[in-house]
Amino acid sequence: MSKLGVIEDTLFVPMLGRIYASEHCPEILFDNKALELKKKLPPGLLEQNRLSQYALLASAVRSANMDRFIRAFLERRQDGVIVQLGCGLETACYRCDNGRTRWYALDLPPVVEYRRELLPEPEREIYLAGDAFAGNWIRQIRTDVPQAPILVTAGGLFHYFSETKVMELLGMLSEFGEMELIFDAVSKGGMAMMRKKYMKQLGHGDAQMVFYVDSASELASKIGGGVRVLSEEPYYRHIPRTGLKLSTKVSMEISDRFRMVKMVNLRL
Repeated sequence: MSKLGVIEDTLFVPMLGRIYASEHCPEILFDNKALELKKKLPPGLLEQNRLSQYALLASAVRSANMDRFIRAFLERRQDGVIVQLGCGLETACYRCDNGRTRWYALDLPPVVEYRRELLPEPEREIYLAGDAFAGNWIRQIRTDVPQAPILVTAGGLFHYFSETKVMELLGMLSEFGEMELIFDAVSKGGMAMMRKKYMKQLGHGDAQMVFYVDSASELASKIGGGVRVLSEEPYYRHIPRTGLKLSTKVSMEISDRFRMVKMVNLRL
């Protein structure tokens, strides 16, 4: 645990969000594996949690959105492979597996080491330790599955990296066969709301969010090489809001109305 250092917040907040949703808003997301792991989290973490309902659900909604795209992809391509960049303690494999899919989960070495302690590798999920922006992982995966269609998920990953770095990654991936990418993105105007509503609560109010997407089609054009937008939708479009606090509903409505946060699905 001590090796995790400054990444602890970003590692545990999504898990706390999934636990909160499972216990209080299961119609948004129910994650039985997260509930099982609750007692294994660091002592005091749950008691010390002072995140608002909106901040907790923002993390859970990311997982719910990713699940929807993963399931749709596997319905279209039963031979598909799922690759999760910046996996943290994500448990999508337990929620979305179809009994035959091969899964890969990539993160920094200290995170993968801790993930293995908390979540030993399932039969068909392979953990990879490394840099998401390096090419080693995709070369390894293409050696394992040369022809399989791949869905790459990048939840909460791109915001803090330069457009140049993100574009280089996407351009590189487009050279490795049939590939889709799903990620969440903020608009330029949404960055201020993210800092106010979310990042300050995590203690990262000064964090520099530099990558944004105002138009997925413009992003695809910049990447070039035949990249196509499969969907671009407001973050909370499919999320039921019955029973939520008024402040949470208002924040979700404002975010969607002004497209501050969105889900982007590309074919690379």
